[in-house]
Amino acid sequence: MLRDKIFFSLPTPNPSQRKSSPVFVMGCHRSGTNLLYDMLLSSGGFALYRGYLPIYKVLIPRFGPMSNRASRQKIVSTWLRSKGFRRTGLAADQLSARILSECQTGGDFIRVVMDSVAEEQNVARWAVYDPDNVLHCERVKKDIPNALFVHIIRDGRDIALSLKKMGGFAPLPWDRAETNSLVATALYWEWMVRRGRAAGRLFPADYIEVRYEDLITNPRETLSRLGRFIDHDLDYDQIQRAALGRLSETNSSFREEGRKEEIHPLGRWKERLSAASVAAIESTVGDCLEENGYQLSLPATERRAGPRFSPRLSMMRSMYPAFLGSKLWLKLHTPVGRFANISALELAEDPPTLPGRPVSEKSS
Repeated sequence: MLRDKIFFSLPTPNPSQRKSSPVFVMGCHRSGTNLLYDMLLSSGGFALYRGYLPIYKVLIPRFGPMSNRASRQKIVSTWLRSKGFRRTGLAADQLSARILSECQTGGDFIRVVMDSVAEEQNVARWAVYDPDNVLHCERVKKDIPNALFVHIIRDGRDIALSLKKMGGFAPLPWDRAETNSLVATALYWEWMVRRGRAAGRLFPADYIEVRYEDLITNPRETLSRLGRFIDHDLDYDQIQRAALGRLSETNSSFREEGRKEEIHPLGRWKERLSAASVAAIESTVGDCLEENGYQLSLPATERRAGPRFSPRLSMMRSMYPAFLGSKLWLKLHTPVGRFANISALELAEDPPTLPGRPVSEKSS
């Protein structure tokens, strides 16, 4: 549940400044955040950066608040060894000096890093993507008042199928059987979607939702609507030319099957999920699916009589949102955060000692 009391009154945004407002692309994992972010960068006018800035979900929980200089020094020394830093192409000494002198919040950290990247590339705007920012919208908005949020949402049945295949969400140990594992993953999707939508209601003028399916089937109209929201020209023809084929590539969890069969990213669940699994998912998260425009395959009478009302799945429905919310709160507000996993930072053994140089997006 979002903590409404920590929110704050925001200054009235200046419409003329929207063209330079930072854009945060977010959504449940496997929802298409990477695809949408690539489209934004390919449109031109954004700093080119495909790195990782997990300040809210990893670095602050692990090392402490940015307002504390000792914590700030630990954050800087760690992040300068990360793949995310190596992809900035910036000089370590200059960037670390700015962070240590200017940053008091996680938002300051993101702003200083991305402003520096944008200045180096001589562009006026930047965007970042991280699916998990959907859990930190309030804090981002407090720290960066002119932030714009683009929440991409995908059919939860496809998310459950994809995340389960790639091991992207770990159900509780007693829920790892096929159907229960899919239901637990669908409940994680619902929790992420509802968190993002609840945050968006706090600042509706700076929040927009994009359906992945619309982006795939009707990209021109979808990008046009998004372009009006962020005040940026998202010309689809230009995006296709600039992407040089990247948009036709896939990071699908089913990409290894590409040689065997044509990959269909939409509605894959219809072919791959058993009838029992579909019934369990729809009877558990069906309300959220319908709220986001997804038609259910089971009639209401079957859902009401279905597995949602079995003791096991009914318990899961009650337990997972509470479990996920409590886990996040403990990580952010208690010493439990000191155990935050930093492996995703892909740390080098030694900190950088040479001036920064441009780093290609394929480099390590």
